[in-house]
Amino acid sequence: MPDRPLVPMPLVRGARGAVVAPHHLATAAGLAILRAGGHAVDAAIATNAVLGVVQPSGCGVGGDAFWLIWDEADGRETSLNGSGRSPAAADPEALRASGLATLPYRGPLSVTVPGAVRSWGDAHGRHGRLSRAEVLAAAIELAWEGFPAWDGFISAVEGVLPDVRAALGDGSGFEQVYRPSGRPWRPGERVRLPALAATLERLADVGFDDFYDGEVAERQASCLAAVGSTITVEDLREHTSTWTEPIETTYRGVRVTTHPPNSSGIVALEILNVLEAFEPPAAAAFGPDGVDDARWIHLGIEASKLAMADRDFHLSDPDFVDIPVDTLLSKAHAAELARLVDPDRAARPPAATLPRGGGTIYLATVDGDGNAVSLIESNYMGFGSGVVDPATGIHYQNRGSYFSLDPDHPNALAPRKRTLHTLLPGMLFRSGERRPWVVTGSMGGDAQPQIHAQVVSALVDGGVDIATAVGAPRWFVDGEEHFAPPVNVRAERRFPAAVLDALEAKGHPLLRTIPFNGALGHAHAVELVDGGPAAEDGVGSLAAATDPRSAGLPAVW
Repeated sequence: MPDRPLVPMPLVRGARGAVVAPHHLATAAGLAILRAGGHAVDAAIATNAVLGVVQPSGCGVGGDAFWLIWDEADGRETSLNGSGRSPAAADPEALRASGLATLPYRGPLSVTVPGAVRSWGDAHGRHGRLSRAEVLAAAIELAWEGFPAWDGFISAVEGVLPDVRAALGDGSGFEQVYRPSGRPWRPGERVRLPALAATLERLADVGFDDFYDGEVAERQASCLAAVGSTITVEDLREHTSTWTEPIETTYRGVRVTTHPPNSSGIVALEILNVLEAFEPPAAAAFGPDGVDDARWIHLGIEASKLAMADRDFHLSDPDFVDIPVDTLLSKAHAAELARLVDPDRAARPPAATLPRGGGTIYLATVDGDGNAVSLIESNYMGFGSGVVDPATGIHYQNRGSYFSLDPDHPNALAPRKRTLHTLLPGMLFRSGERRPWVVTGSMGGDAQPQIHAQVVSALVDGGVDIATAVGAPRWFVDGEEHFAPPVNVRAERRFPAAVLDALEAKGHPLLRTIPFNGALGHAHAVELVDGGPAAEDGVGSLAAATDPRSAGLPAVW
């Protein structure tokens, strides 16, 4: 087996609380909330708000969120859909008449109503213990006083700059806020976001609803109209989150839950169902250097292609489209898909009908009472639409670019419709156990369901610890460009060379990436050991791990 870099994959343990996220300042903020007596929901909002300041390429108050919440007192898991909708004035026919075949990836036409802040308010209203001011304090301080520019932030700003200029011209709000000196940030230079700090302060003082039906809403509508968006203050006022029930499957006896459509959680569950139809390798095949069985990786790739084809054919807003969730998650459907897999040869799937992309954060929190949150929030592509309001500091997602302009497509653009989302949070429950076993998820666009399946397989089939599961080398399959069929397999060179060679021999076009490649997503996890903090007789504890590809550090106490 080849040598690999000695990159730490820390597994930390505590008994009274845990936070995982892709930036250490965010996990520190979340842990402080737990130590102050906050609920897991309080800690999740605090962590998310800080990430919107220090990692704005992945998330922010202008994005969307999906939640899974375990309520220990009720012994119940719920899901909360914090994704936004298209404006009431959305007119796909007029867009087609203007010559557009697809929606632009950047700019005002790609903006949908931001849903994250409404979901913060709804989750806080149901579960929160601490005040909004306490929950948002760390994010407000970091926005006012500044945070050190770090490599991921600097590269994200510079990487997206040409796209933003192409869509919005030179000197847009993006450059005013995120490149105010007209040059790249120097590592360690203090980044201050005073307009965003003022917006967060108002939400803390007046309430999260002000984002949608108050002064902040009025200022948003003015900015969006000025750049050419059709989102109005009425669109903001009428936006609501949706409390729903999680969807689930079982994988070799472990119950795997996630968020229902319009989330891509169903894709991850389908992949697991197909994999369950095959015999996994021995547990010894799983470890820090990844799965040393090319057959198992090949089956995962083929299962992913099939599940993603189902996604393209079915997934959209369930208020507009009848999505056969029960059929897609049935073991019978998985058996049919498994029969389509050639164990020796890569298949070429049909062309994708949805764009690629990613720009997301995942976080998880568990408090001292055993309440748990699995939360994923996103701008979609890095810095989203590129539209930034210098007056409020809000930068807006580009989820609208995921809509299709084909009127016959299930994800066709329509007024006040939610688009298909790549986002999916997750929880795992061992057979016969009431409480969650592992709270986990990842970022990575279309790679998310593939990463999720790999983490679950490592935990269940390999019996590895959560740090090994999230830090092991990974792969994912996608297309060369938007709407290309998902055939290219990106895999870290940390896999044994013989495994990668065997995948190429099966016909997979392989892109061997650098070790610990952040482009292959960030996964994080919290394990509730022996039932976690709420276990009887005080025997339970917590373990936490963040992805070594990220700037995160797990935080526990």
